Amino acid sequence: MTMTTTIIRIDIDTLPEHVDRSRPNFVAEAIEAALCQDGIEANCSDLFSHLKIDLPTAQLAAASAVLVDLKFI
Repeated sequence: MTMTTTIIRIDIDTLPEHVDRSRPNFVAEAIEAALCQDGIEANCSDLFSHLKIDLPTAQLAAASAVLVDLKFI
């Protein structure tokens, strides 16, 4: 069975003010750790202008809830 994946992209310029936008790699690592802590298998990276979060589509709702709690979306 093939697992479907979803990619969430977050524009670095839209990150909340409390986030250090000058260190997007650190932000990506923090997001990945927060998602992992909630049992979400995600891979997060920074791609210059945005953050990219790859995750199983089945975990999209849970990941969205975590990102809302962190005020990223």
